[in-house]
Amino acid sequence: MKVLLVEDDPDIASAVRRGLEAEGYTVEVASDGPQGIWLATETTFDLIVLDILLPGRNGFQVCADLRGQGLTTPILMLTAKDGELDEAEALDTGADDFLSKPFSFTVLLARIRALLRRGANGALAPVQVGDLRLDSAARRAWRAEIPVGLTAREFDVLEFLVRRHGQVQSKQAILAGVWDLAFDGDPNIVEVYVLRLRRKLDADAGQVLIHTVRGAGYMVEVAPPDAAEP
Repeated sequence: MKVLLVEDDPDIASAVRRGLEAEGYTVEVASDGPQGIWLATETTFDLIVLDILLPGRNGFQVCADLRGQGLTTPILMLTAKDGELDEAEALDTGADDFLSKPFSFTVLLARIRALLRRGANGALAPVQVGDLRLDSAARRAWRAEIPVGLTAREFDVLEFLVRRHGQVQSKQAILAGVWDLAFDGDPNIVEVYVLRLRRKLDADAGQVLIHTVRGAGYMVEVAPPDAAEP
């Protein structure tokens, strides 16, 4: 997934870029309004993160210009300001969401994921790990070409792990990535869903795909990692 970040503060731009790249996104950075417009119209992006206080042309003007040119890429606006008038103007000029600085990177990431799920350009490509195939657009899964019936939450947990296959994910990371950010229930709910997924995925298969890494979390991998349990 490719993200355009239009932000003139080099520290913020660098931090957000590093964080998004660590999550698997490809990030291009523009440091002013005109450069942001040029990049957005010359290259295809899945999402644009757009600061409001920019040199050259501010974020409101950039957003209005892009929408005026027919660009439908989801836009998330960032601003140091706070208040209903700024939010209203951001949305009126065509932004899809609004986030005030200072912000938590976890919240930013959740907003980005939500926009990508909603946006027409946000459909993720199908992914396959071993004989497990996942189609995010259709929200369907197959094991050895046999359909696996999953609830909405089961699919979300599986997708989160599969798209990070080979990487250990803690319970906290799974909760932050799948559940609502305001979730304050028992984090052991993750174990419940992993157990359900194992029953459905591994019932008739000869190979376990979701492994427990002792003291760390869970990971999807064809070959069991060191210090892992089925």
